[in-house]
Amino acid sequence: MRKLQLVRSMQESPVPREKAVVERGDELTDWDHQVYRAIVSTDLSDEQRARLTSPAQVFPRQEEVLAVHWHQEFVPLDVVMARVDATFPNRSEDLIIPTQHNVLTALNGRAGVEVDCFSRGFNRKVQLLLHFSEQRVKDATVLRSMLAHTFKYRGSQLFEFIGTILEPTYEYRLQQAAERTGAEEALVDFVRRHVRKLKRLIEMHEAVTPPESIKNKLIRHYFDALRRHVDERTIQHAQTFLAAVKALVKASFTLQYFYQTAEIIEEVRSIGGGIIVPHPEQFWPILLAEYDVDGYEVWNPQSQEFTEFLVNVVHRQNRQRRGGRELLITMGDDTHMGEKALDPKYQDPEKAGREIGVQPAWDDMHIRKSLIVANVDRRRIIQEYKSRLA
Repeated sequence: MRKLQLVRSMQESPVPREKAVVERGDELTDWDHQVYRAIVSTDLSDEQRARLTSPAQVFPRQEEVLAVHWHQEFVPLDVVMARVDATFPNRSEDLIIPTQHNVLTALNGRAGVEVDCFSRGFNRKVQLLLHFSEQRVKDATVLRSMLAHTFKYRGSQLFEFIGTILEPTYEYRLQQAAERTGAEEALVDFVRRHVRKLKRLIEMHEAVTPPESIKNKLIRHYFDALRRHVDERTIQHAQTFLAAVKALVKASFTLQYFYQTAEIIEEVRSIGGGIIVPHPEQFWPILLAEYDVDGYEVWNPQSQEFTEFLVNVVHRQNRQRRGGRELLITMGDDTHMGEKALDPKYQDPEKAGREIGVQPAWDDMHIRKSLIVANVDRRRIIQEYKSRLA
């Protein structure tokens, strides 16, 4: 790392307490332990519950709700459904299935999960949405073992993220991230100091840390908590730098330890599950792989650019199919409920703005033309997919 002058924002900050935090060394304080316990806690305060059950928008005219791609994270499902009830007070038909990352979860007789896997043919990590009748997965020991392995391996990315910041072996990644974000040496040292503290906190509190809290966003949440003691510009720049480091870690994360896509599909089909490919535009070759899936997600908040094109592609494939069930066209809101539980000041606005069952593309005038030609609407997809999961 090149030697650089102290970050100007740190020199000129009108907040004198920030200097004390930067220079206090690596000693853990009671404050550090309290903050760690708070950011890994899965308990909700009354204020959080009130916020979670009060949607920003209400859709009284929407009667059909399709929600087969969303993540409750640590938010209890009764709280989730209270929000859904408030969002769609007049719904008459729905298909609402949670899809935690690599953790099978059940709701109202159906179960779901979003699983990471690896397609060796085009050398990409892909994700699949798996949906089941709850009864079919009660004794699905092989699938549950596959998911447990994937969950544990996916969680190991946090430790590679931490190692990238602390270990000299990965200095080149820090250099790249610093160049991309304009991070001076003083800022990098500040980040290292507090990531080192976080690493020690994880090790000291391992026995009481929920497994679902071991993910990359733990670092983001810890640095957000530092805003109480450090000026806003420093923390904001640190978060930008950390996001760049995380992107490099994710790009280099070894895929060989994920299960093959075909292996996951084979196991799901053996127990009568349904399979939807989410945001396929992130790995285009999957459209040509001819996997045994039920359908494709043509829109979600992360994948909006090619919705009309994807509708037409799936429709064309259905017209060319000879026998067998047609491919379904679905949309997903990709809501992360944990983001809504955060203090609004620290939320990611894009993620926090997502709502379960809210998929505006269904009503977009241009996209609706293609959906009509493909004979697709929410009610028809809900009824068809329900019958497949029976």
